[in-house]
Amino acid sequence: MTQNTQNSAEKTPVTLLGLGAMGTALARTWLAAGHPLTVWNRTPGRAAGLADDGAKAVGSAAEAVAASTLVVVCLLDDASVGEALADADLTGKDLVNLTTTTPAQARARADWARERGARYLDGGIMAVPPMVGIPEAGGYVFYSGSGELFAEHRETLAVPVGTTYVGEDAGHAALHDVALLSAMYGMVAGVTHAFALIRKEDIDPVAFAPLLVDWIKAMAGPSITQTGRQLASGALTEDVVSNLAMQVAGVPTFLTTAEEQGVSPELISPFFELMRRRLALGSGEEDLTGTVDLLLHDR
Repeated sequence: MTQNTQNSAEKTPVTLLGLGAMGTALARTWLAAGHPLTVWNRTPGRAAGLADDGAKAVGSAAEAVAASTLVVVCLLDDASVGEALADADLTGKDLVNLTTTTPAQARARADWARERGARYLDGGIMAVPPMVGIPEAGGYVFYSGSGELFAEHRETLAVPVGTTYVGEDAGHAALHDVALLSAMYGMVAGVTHAFALIRKEDIDPVAFAPLLVDWIKAMAGPSITQTGRQLASGALTEDVVSNLAMQVAGVPTFLTTAEEQGVSPELISPFFELMRRRLALGSGEEDLTGTVDLLLHDR
């Protein structure tokens, strides 16, 4: 027996359903780490390269599921998961779903899996394919659902990227995923507006970029930490540096500057309106934390 065969025999076998860019990246890291790997993809041709590298490619999702206790799914959407696993026997299986879904879909899929005799873990991938298999890249996956499943397979799941378990509620991984990505898009909106303001000026965007990076780094960390602390304590006027009344008073400057530069304020106006609404409630000594609850439909 060769050393590679010995290593493979000691590693947890994995079944992977879905060989898109992310699925293929996951597959290659498990193979490189010596895990016996069974793969299935709706388009069989995508499995050819992995088969050359030692994976076992099979013709149906049901056959793939039968090959391993640990079954990882990385498909297009929740409907694809249901379709792929419709004929599979999930009794005694550990189903890890890395397909992008909503929290409600994750909870429903967890119930669906338990009814079919499987333990279930949902995952939200905080990485892009080039980050997979490179620890220093900082990628990780949020996991939620069966704590027993996570504890048992944590080492195997951590082979491609890091792992962060966020609780037994199967919907919390998807919720963490979308919450962080929503913050990213909000940040990108602000950055987009900033570049638009200087676009027609004799200002080098390459030189301007690090100024934005440094400013966002300096402001975001303390601000985000304080928001979390204030929401937890309810003390919305605690340690306020720039109060809401002062910030709302400055809004016309931002809007007038955008008008002067010929830039649409559509990316920043909604938040300014939220600030004004909060101030109208008589909360001028707060900072911006109070705007959070204005977004809740059941407030």
